[in-house]
Amino acid sequence: MQHYHSSRRSLIKGLITGGLLSQLPILEAIAKEENANALVLSCIDFRFIHIITHFLKTEGLEGKYDWTALAGASLSLANFPHPAETEAFWDQLDISYKLHHVRQVIICDHQDCGAYQMLYPNLSQSLQQEKEIHSSCLKNATQKIQNRYPDLKVQSYFANLTGIVEVMS
Repeated sequence: MQHYHSSRRSLIKGLITGGLLSQLPILEAIAKEENANALVLSCIDFRFIHIITHFLKTEGLEGKYDWTALAGASLSLANFPHPAETEAFWDQLDISYKLHHVRQVIICDHQDCGAYQMLYPNLSQSLQQEKEIHSSCLKNATQKIQNRYPDLKVQSYFANLTGIVEVMS
């Protein structure tokens, strides 16, 4: 019986290399880019990462943003759960602003957030109340960012469990 281990390995290597090479122009373009359009602040909740990245892609921002994830997203600017989270956000924004010349911050809160439920235990019982509380915290976060960085545009969003991301005012 003849074995073809090296042939399979060669085939797999070729497929992997070919797949990577097909992405080379995109990777080169990204590597040459020095500016990001935005710093995105989201929650750490794994359920919403795909929803948010899909939303950013539909907004034409794919590969054009820096990303910071902190529990509660907008709550992190209210010293939640500790002042260190607020400090971490400011550090990340400062670095993104200086190195990648961001012109906007996108804050994306989400439905059924465990961080918010630590402060508001019955929050998930009313979607309207949940949105009102998120809206208030998002406005607070927006104001704090604009006070420190008046030239930055700040956009606030709320992602729900069905994958819809809506503008919050």
